Amino acid sequence: MNAWILLGGRLTPNVALERTREHYPPGYVVAADGGVRHAALLGVRPDLWIGDFDSSSRTDYPELEVEVHPRDKDLLDAELAIERALERGASTLVLWGALGGRFDHTLSLALIAVKYAARGLEVVLHSGDESAYPVLAGRDYALETASGETLSLLALEQMEGVNLSGVRWPLSGATLERGSGWGMSNVALAGTVDLSCARGSGLVVVQHGLV
Repeated sequence: MNAWILLGGRLTPNVALERTREHYPPGYVVAADGGVRHAALLGVRPDLWIGDFDSSSRTDYPELEVEVHPRDKDLLDAELAIERALERGASTLVLWGALGGRFDHTLSLALIAVKYAARGLEVVLHSGDESAYPVLAGRDYALETASGETLSLLALEQMEGVNLSGVRWPLSGATLERGSGWGMSNVALAGTVDLSCARGSGLVVVQHGLV
């Protein structure tokens, strides 16, 4: 089941957003605190609105089911939302509004995405103008792109046996060191970019157009 998690970062309407909406129709929708504001743009009614409500008011959407948590807690609102989605049987997580805003939140969400991907879930982080996907060893990825979009591959640990095709600068059996900018600012040539690695893990980030 596809679960949509609505988060508080930016969300830009464009073709890439619509393409992702169609590819991952939601079976369950959880809004994490201020992420509820994206519901109208995405055309959904959240099944659950969860968080400490430090960035939204529960009175704004009185018709929604609400789960309130204290501000002093050990988990992010996003993590609480993901836990509820997993309890409902989610196998794919689309984190809308995951990018932009506070850098610590964005980085934390990227690492959370990698954690859940390692547990066997498909995870997508999307803000319309930008999307990101965990990359793990031994898996094949086919990314939907548009010609000319910028694509960056970031190594969270040393990645070996990296294969990347459908881009201006392809890779074959390459080693990408953590902290290296070698994987930055590649360019998609067509509708699909194929990616895999034999060892290590990383994150691939795609910059989408504004239309």
